[in-house]
Amino acid sequence: MGTVTPIPIARSAQVGFDRAELTRILDLYGRMVAAGHWRDYAVRFDNETAVFAAFRRAAERPEYRIEKRPSLRNRQGMWALVGEAGAVLKRGHELAGVLAPLERRLLKLVED
Repeated sequence: MGTVTPIPIARSAQVGFDRAELTRILDLYGRMVAAGHWRDYAVRFDNETAVFAAFRRAAERPEYRIEKRPSLRNRQGMWALVGEAGAVLKRGHELAGVLAPLERRLLKLVED
């Protein structure tokens, strides 16, 4: 009998957040928790996307999702801010620009 040789399956590397990106996102999350607006979060990594989802309550759909899609780096930008209904609210090449609407919302929550 012959030997069975497995066929190598090409797997692309899993997309993730680097330390600086995750620090920036978790800093915003912590300030939103301190303001009493967010209560939970979830993180998902796959071959094409890394997603950070922030929830008002754990049983709901996420209020916002911060998505990183490196395949869109040279087109619209790899960062996207997605709202609860699934609409892309902001897209860009820099994380800071995509998080700007949430930063403004946080300032408004703190002032009230």
